[in-house]
Amino acid sequence: MTLILATKTGKPLTLKMPLSAARRNAPMRTRNQCGFTLLELLLVLGIAAMMAMLIGPGISSLNSPGFNAQVREATGLLNHARRMAVVQGGTTRVEFIVNPPGSLNTSIADDFETSDPSVVGRWLSAGTELAFTDSTGRQSSVQEKLSIEFYPEGGSSGGTLEFSQDSRRLKLSIDPFSGRVKRLDEND
Repeated sequence: MTLILATKTGKPLTLKMPLSAARRNAPMRTRNQCGFTLLELLLVLGIAAMMAMLIGPGISSLNSPGFNAQVREATGLLNHARRMAVVQGGTTRVEFIVNPPGSLNTSIADDFETSDPSVVGRWLSAGTELAFTDSTGRQSSVQEKLSIEFYPEGGSSGGTLEFSQDSRRLKLSIDPFSGRVKRLDEND
């Protein structure tokens, strides 16, 4: 853009300005603005990407809240049995009962009812498969019933329980010496 200014001598004075500076100096009402600037678009895309990173992992775990609840229940039963063995000074057990497909929880639980005082808890499967690896490394699939024992000095029969439902897998490791229950991720 070229500006022509008159001087006292009468000769025109030309001043060359970059186009962007001319736009900056122009009044707001004469400037037509269409669309968004690149900075605005990048800012919106950045916010959307951050939201996707925060929300994405939460959505993947929504399909299996029952699975997570069953694993938490099993962990709670194992920890309770360990405490009871130490406090009472006797051996305690937790029974894991896996339902065959198509059966109801209550009918299976009634079949396994016992008056054994060492059984302090029962975990019933609700569509979750269970595999057990003992302290020696021998793995087996639990078809009906499995017992984990805890001793008065704090130890246990030990092993690793692997829970699986559809594509989800989670392991609980039970230390044979201390009886502590440790939750392992799907990749461990």
